[in-house]
Amino acid sequence: MNVGSTARVMKNFGLEHLVLVNPQCDRFSPEAMKMAVHAKEILESAIVVDTIPQALQGCVSAIATTGRDLHCPFPLETPRTALPWLLEPTNQPAALIFGREDRGLTNEELNYAHRFVHIPSSPVYPSLNLASAVGICCYELAQPIQPQPTLAMTSTELAPLELVEAYYQQLESFLLDIGYLYPHTANSRMEKFRQIYNRAHLTTNEVAMLRGLFRQAEWAINHPKSQNSPDPNQEP
Repeated sequence: MNVGSTARVMKNFGLEHLVLVNPQCDRFSPEAMKMAVHAKEILESAIVVDTIPQALQGCVSAIATTGRDLHCPFPLETPRTALPWLLEPTNQPAALIFGREDRGLTNEELNYAHRFVHIPSSPVYPSLNLASAVGICCYELAQPIQPQPTLAMTSTELAPLELVEAYYQQLESFLLDIGYLYPHTANSRMEKFRQIYNRAHLTTNEVAMLRGLFRQAEWAINHPKSQNSPDPNQEP
C-alpha cells in the first residue's frame, strides 16, 4: 500500500521516475494498484534493482531521508531547505532516497547520499508513515525554486555517483593495503571519508585526479627502487 500511495503522490506533484530497491512486495498487487488510483502507470514503469548503487546509476546528486534527529554524525536539514538543491544543476539526474516503512535506511545505505533530510514532527508521535513522508518531500520539490548561492562549477562537471563509488572502493582497498584501515573497523572509518568527499561534491576531473594519485602511490609502494614511473593520469 505504501508503494501504491507513493506512486499516487508522485503523480500529484509531477514526478514519474520510481526506482524500487529489492522490494519485499508486489507492485502489481491489488492493494498497490488500489492505492495508486490514477497513477498505475508509475507502478508499471517503475525500475526494480537489487541495490542502492544500482538505483543511483547516472545520478550526480542524492539526498537521503531519515527519521533520526539525535546523535547523528551528519547534519540534518528540513525538506524545504535541502530539496531545492536536487534541482540545481538543472537537467541533471538526481535522487531522493527513502528507506523501509519499519526501520528506514541503514547507516551503510545513508553513506550513498550527499545530504540528509529529517522531517520535524511532534515528539508525542514522531514516526511518519513512509508514503506521508514521500508526500511532504514531493510537495517541497514542486515549489518554485528560490535563487540560492551555488557552487562555482558547471553542471556537467559533477561526477556521476557510480564514478565516486568506484573511487571509494579504490580508496578503501588502498587504506587496507597500507594498514591505515583494519577489516573490522573499515566500515566506520570509510563512513567518515565518504562524508568528507560527499560534502565536496566532486567533479569528474577531481575524481580522475584522486584515482590517479592512488594509482601512483600503489605503483610506488610496489616498485620502491624503480626510476621509471607510470603516468598517474593514464586509465588503468
